[in-house]
Amino acid sequence: MKRKAFFLIVLFMSMTVLSGCWSRKELTDLAFVIAVGLDKTKDGRYMATFQVVNPGNVAGATQRGGGSGGVPITLYKATGDNLVEASRKGSQKISRLIYYAHTNLIVIGEEMAKEGIGPLFDAMERNPQFRTTAIVVIARHRTAEEMLKILTPIDKLPANQMIKTLQFTEKTWGQNISVHVGEVINDLTSEGKEPVISGFRLVGGVQEGERQTNVQESEPDARLSADDLAILKDGKLVGWISGKAARGVLWGLDKIEQTVITIDWKHKQEAIAYKVVRAKTSVSADMKKGKPVVSVHIGAEGDIGEALVPLDFSDPQEIFALEKKIQKEIRQEIIKAIERAQQEKSDIFGFGEALHRSDPQEWKKIKADWNDTYFPQLEVKVSVDASIRRTGLRNKPYMFGR
Repeated sequence: MKRKAFFLIVLFMSMTVLSGCWSRKELTDLAFVIAVGLDKTKDGRYMATFQVVNPGNVAGATQRGGGSGGVPITLYKATGDNLVEASRKGSQKISRLIYYAHTNLIVIGEEMAKEGIGPLFDAMERNPQFRTTAIVVIARHRTAEEMLKILTPIDKLPANQMIKTLQFTEKTWGQNISVHVGEVINDLTSEGKEPVISGFRLVGGVQEGERQTNVQESEPDARLSADDLAILKDGKLVGWISGKAARGVLWGLDKIEQTVITIDWKHKQEAIAYKVVRAKTSVSADMKKGKPVVSVHIGAEGDIGEALVPLDFSDPQEIFALEKKIQKEIRQEIIKAIERAQQEKSDIFGFGEALHRSDPQEWKKIKADWNDTYFPQLEVKVSVDASIRRTGLRNKPYMFGR
């Protein structure tokens, strides 16, 4: 009887403490912000652009198989002396509560990035709704507002188009990198590592891209495309890195999953395509004779994807010579990337972090001058070990088999 009474008392006390759905939010009262654009106004204030989902139009467009279901997103803008103020002032224009739990993309205007991105992330980190897994990109030669206006085919939500494009091109091509808010914050606060962020560019005009007819054409008048990599120093955009040097950055950061290396062979340019299917980069650092020295080793495995010259893949000597050429090409890519970063005095590879781990005492002495003095003159030793695992069904290309 006493146990039963005790149980009833505990149950009654629990009922008075627990408040049930005290924090409930009705779906019809929420404005789902899928992307946020950040720019600066002419008078130096922050301008936030919110890309809000129109759920009915997204579902309607999917069911009707095209862009005839209405515009899938709506943009709202608000300005403020800080991001929190801009966010709260946005409620003056939206008939629902601004909700950031589904925000997956942050677009920063190029001019805003040049002034400095550091202050932008404090509000994001403190907001309990906001996910630090949201992807960050920089609008190349554009404002963030202009980029978020563009309507896109295939993925009806422009934010999803940008995110997926970035993720897939990083995985298969290796000249762009998908960086989220948490990583940017870590790099901004790290000693010996600067952020590197992918850029996005607009091909075509803004006026054409924001019209619904842009997604009703087989070839859209305006398209969003992943662009070069942004180099930042002390939180400010200082330069861009492109092409093979951009892929060199991903080699150095151990971010290469798959890519294609083309090499010259027997006086023919880009004659052999080498498909990288597996790669691993290791970095070590040490002090030698009072100077920091970094060693980078890259291991790669891949297949022959294409051959446009006569070549006998059954000959071990030919395979060995090909591997040497591939190793040389990869080494040149990462060296170009390091030289470009040294020009901007920005350690985007985290070589300083590697030195910090290996020799904390020496790092304390040089960390204040690392980017400006030590990193630009840093000796970096690069070694590459690339192997060919498969050459396909033919030992000789069919064009030269007779």
